[in-house]
Amino acid sequence: MTTWKTTNQSLEKTFEFKTFEDAMQFMQDATPYISKTDHHPTWSNTYNRVQVTITTHDAGNQVTEKDYSLAKYLDELFKR
Repeated sequence: MTTWKTTNQSLEKTFEFKTFEDAMQFMQDATPYISKTDHHPTWSNTYNRVQVTITTHDAGNQVTEKDYSLAKYLDELFKR
């Protein structure tokens, strides 16, 4: 599994899945946690990949504990 990269005051990672449907399901499964924590990533999907960028906008686009928590959650969700 690839690790998160710190780039331009953000955390970035690409998750790769077997199929397009698996990638879309990952995004859908992450939605309740993202809504609950009110911490929304910038992400996009291209076929079987989901590219994720996380930063805390209200902290001046800095990486904060909120970003690390979301990154950890997405990693755990991906392992399932």
